[in-house]
Amino acid sequence: MNLIISTFENFLKPTNSFIRFLLVGIVNTGIGLSIIFLLMNGIGLNFWMSTFIGNTCGAVISYILNRNFTFKSSKSLEASGLRFVAIIVISYFGAYGLSHLIWSGILNHTSLILVTNKEASVFFGACFYTLMNYFGQKYFVFNKTR
Repeated sequence: MNLIISTFENFLKPTNSFIRFLLVGIVNTGIGLSIIFLLMNGIGLNFWMSTFIGNTCGAVISYILNRNFTFKSSKSLEASGLRFVAIIVISYFGAYGLSHLIWSGILNHTSLILVTNKEASVFFGACFYTLMNYFGQKYFVFNKTR
């Protein structure tokens, strides 16, 4: 029981990288999702262009804040930049592709639709994207050399 309590306390510490990552994520997700929905619903761009542009804007903010605040990395821009882009691209296509596939199938077979399959795909894709992105950045982009 003490191990569980200790683990929980450590997780909630403000120095925990996942908590910092989530705080940064609130900022870049708010900006990114606002751009996505503006482009998709306001301007009429398609799902892929809207999510790509919105996530690109969020990614720039994410890189700057995660490099300096979340992981406090001293790695050069060259060393971390290309890896960051690779993780973002893998996370983007993996998360949004999976979410779009899942929600297109689910919402096409239900009669009670509160949101469109595109909107559900965006929200759930953002969740998948966050998890994939965190682990990629922590262990591949900004990992501490031992």
